[in-house]
Amino acid sequence: MATERTLILVKPDGVARGLVGEVISRIERKGFRLEALELRSLEREVAEQHYGEHTDKPFFADLVEFITSGPLVAMCVAGDDVIVGMRNLMGATNPVDAVPGSIRGDLATVIGENIVHGSDGLDSASRELELFFPGRF
Repeated sequence: MATERTLILVKPDGVARGLVGEVISRIERKGFRLEALELRSLEREVAEQHYGEHTDKPFFADLVEFITSGPLVAMCVAGDDVIVGMRNLMGATNPVDAVPGSIRGDLATVIGENIVHGSDGLDSASRELELFFPGRF
């Protein structure tokens, strides 16, 4: 096992629904550590950088619009194999495919508003953490 860091976001739908505590509780119960946490509204420029790999996709504008539509909670979460662990804890991107017991399986209903985001690998975690917490990790 390797200790890693990853970016986890509770997206605006999760914040609006009052699910921040539930998400954090699941992260902590799993045994992962919160190393940074911030409630913030995301600037359009940061959102466009965050979703940069999707700029040529038809849903890019909708992603940016949604993630900037209200406050979100950004977290640096650390632990052994935290990237894979958090991907499993979050569940499949499409909540219809997410298993019961996962965050999306239990709490989300549509792919466009699926409560959480998590980095999908070491490179994206490094890039995303620098975008949300510059110079801290």
